[in-house]
Amino acid sequence: MIRVLLLVIGYCLGMIQTGYLYGRMKGIDILKAGSGNSGATNSLRVLGKKAGLIVFIVDLCKCFIPCLIVKAWAVSNGQQNMEDIYMLYLAFGVILGHNYPCYLNFKGGKGISSTSGFILAFDLRIAAVCLAAFSVIVGTTRYVSLGSLTVVSICFVMGVIFGVNGMLSVEPANMAEFIILLALITIQAYIRHRANIKRLLSGTENKIGAKK
Repeated sequence: MIRVLLLVIGYCLGMIQTGYLYGRMKGIDILKAGSGNSGATNSLRVLGKKAGLIVFIVDLCKCFIPCLIVKAWAVSNGQQNMEDIYMLYLAFGVILGHNYPCYLNFKGGKGISSTSGFILAFDLRIAAVCLAAFSVIVGTTRYVSLGSLTVVSICFVMGVIFGVNGMLSVEPANMAEFIILLALITIQAYIRHRANIKRLLSGTENKIGAKK
């Protein structure tokens, strides 16, 4: 029951569409501009650097802060071995709510900022590697999508390795559930970036900072 509740709470939090709301404040429907999604990257392109930064921070925090609360709740209730599982359910809910908000005809963002919030709350070692990889890839290629997909892939691989080797608070009996949830978050990122992947393969992907 707690798993379903965390999914629902996460989905409701994810529906806080920062990019869409910010755009509306400026008289712009971001879902009809740029790439047509409400995430930080499109906000940056359509609304400017300030908007992109604000959207990224809020979308990150709407997953990061609740994940920390869930972790603290699990520990305070003597369920340390479930904190990562519970965080995954909450984070997956947030990402689904961000990507598919029901009140916007299920048209939202791509979930990378919220996924980053989860990774930061999940494990600082993994977060540090992801940040370094993202910085290098985006800094050299200027492809945000490539950096984003690399981040979720690293998180999945390192998460599984750490979990299997007892470096996380996951019991062996819950390992399959843990890996499935981590895989779902990773797959969701790839699904939302399928158009970007096609453009990357064809060499037509938009570069950050490039003029159209």
